[in-house]
Amino acid sequence: MQKETEIKLRVSRETLTALRDHPLLKKRNKAGWEQRELLNQYFDTPERDLAKARIALRIRRDGVQFIQTLKTRGQSVAGLSERNEYDWDVAKAKLDLKKLDDSCWPASLAQLDKKTLQVIFTTDFVRERAEIAWGRGKAKVVVEAALDLGKVVAGGHEEEICELELELRQGEPQALLELAAELAADLPLMPCDISKAERGYRLFDANSYSLSLPHPELTVEQPLDSAFSALAWNLLGSSQRLAEQYRFNGHWRLLVEWLEHLVDLRALLSSLGQAAPRASSHDLRERLDALLGDWRPRVVAGLTDDDARQAAPALFQEELQGTRWGQFSLNTSLWLLTNAWTAERNSRGNRQGAAPLGNWLPTLLAEEARSLQLSRYQQQPEDLAEQLPRIERIQVWLRLARQVLVDVPEVDRLYGELNKLRDLAHRAIEDDCLDARSQQAQTVLTTKAWKTLLKM
Repeated sequence: MQKETEIKLRVSRETLTALRDHPLLKKRNKAGWEQRELLNQYFDTPERDLAKARIALRIRRDGVQFIQTLKTRGQSVAGLSERNEYDWDVAKAKLDLKKLDDSCWPASLAQLDKKTLQVIFTTDFVRERAEIAWGRGKAKVVVEAALDLGKVVAGGHEEEICELELELRQGEPQALLELAAELAADLPLMPCDISKAERGYRLFDANSYSLSLPHPELTVEQPLDSAFSALAWNLLGSSQRLAEQYRFNGHWRLLVEWLEHLVDLRALLSSLGQAAPRASSHDLRERLDALLGDWRPRVVAGLTDDDARQAAPALFQEELQGTRWGQFSLNTSLWLLTNAWTAERNSRGNRQGAAPLGNWLPTLLAEEARSLQLSRYQQQPEDLAEQLPRIERIQVWLRLARQVLVDVPEVDRLYGELNKLRDLAHRAIEDDCLDARSQQAQTVLTTKAWKTLLKM
């Protein structure tokens, strides 16, 4: 068994061509590109039991060699994935079921009749691979770069494969992200952790690609730094999956959710105070604000304007054809992996970062609630929009960390009422809107949760 650590990056054919001669790869590629044709058959039961268990089983033909591979459940965070992989040489394109024993086969599928496994789709592509090696300080880094061009075929459906895979052979995962981020500065690269197997299953069922990542399990005792990291990785990874699926099918709700994840990430980041000094997050905030500045008005317009909604997929495709989304995704992953928000913070910031979430969060929400001064906006509802960032900071923590607010009653109701207030703050100022803002501010003020926060 070996552990596979890699990044998958969706690219265009033009970008694939440009990558072959990119100076960054050319400088570190001593042996040139090696080309081979890889023909792959993926197996599952008719009920797709392996897919449900997040297992991939394939036979690959590489020249005259046949390789049977089992990839088990792993973790994938914001495009950087790790999975356990088992490989066996076999004589022909037929499963050797004896290899699938208890040493690798998951216990959850122990009762599965392996004789029901059959080919359900194929992925055939030409791979150009090269070993990219360089020194990083005193450590040596070796990355296998693979340029894949081909297609996935499932039944009567097919989808093009056009991607760059960077797989870590030696060194730390940080180096993998650094290389990818440098390439993304020049070329449009879309971090995309959908495997070729997932693409095959998606051709059977467009909704089979899971958009939601497992929600982080936060605890009262967990340090703020740990909680922030877990939530930020989750939001970033989910935003990438939403971007991929919206690119694939253009369903409007996916774009709305994609934007909401970016709004949540921005609000989360701005809530940390001295635990994340502004200098440490300056570049990240600028990239986020640029994305939100362009896409929030488009999504808001699309909520009521069908023409704006219909125009959105082409605009999103245009976004992906540029470098901004790839740069943001990869640089944010690197920022999180290196805990960059902790750099050069003072002793007070260190204390905040180490504070138990169950102590820090109620204090933050109480301070935000008092600063919001809702009673003022009952009288001046026309100014409510200026408080949107504060409302969103409160909302993100109510949504993602409600389980640690053990002393705050009816958190769900407060979250719902604040949602209504936020939506009203986004609406154009009209007489009926102003009245609704005043009434909704009063409703929030009367909730048990808000009263509790104001007393803390």
